[in-house]
Amino acid sequence: MSEKDPIRVYCVHLFDEDADYQRLFEYLESRDRFFYMNTAKPEAMPTAGGEEAIKEELRQQIELAEIVIIPAAIFERNPELAKFQLSVAQAARKPILGIQSFGGTVAVRKDILDRATDIVEWNDRVITDAIRKIARNEDTSQWEVIEFDPTDL
Repeated sequence: MSEKDPIRVYCVHLFDEDADYQRLFEYLESRDRFFYMNTAKPEAMPTAGGEEAIKEELRQQIELAEIVIIPAAIFERNPELAKFQLSVAQAARKPILGIQSFGGTVAVRKDILDRATDIVEWNDRVITDAIRKIARNEDTSQWEVIEFDPTDL
């Protein structure tokens, strides 16, 4: 992954940028040296063609992605449309990353658990590490450095 070769990320959406959708991209933006391209276009709601036009638009957006991300709370708002997007991702052999609800207020549904390669919590480092590992099979081993004052011992 580099600036010239960003990871193509798709976040399940319901044709609006809800709080979890926006939070995901705020977290991705906050990480240094994490380059991605968002293939989701929630503003691209088809105005004609009905349900089939909506499904076709979602298929095209997912096809461009390397990884599909599903925040649990988005699933709760419209399970049928979220399931459709997960099914398209599976059919296209796109790995799926589930994110628990923010604050752990909603249990992750079985539909997500059964389809996701991994489920992570809302933590910018954990999310970007999971994306790197699942989408590009990049080693994401990192060490946490904890500094302390030895005089406190």
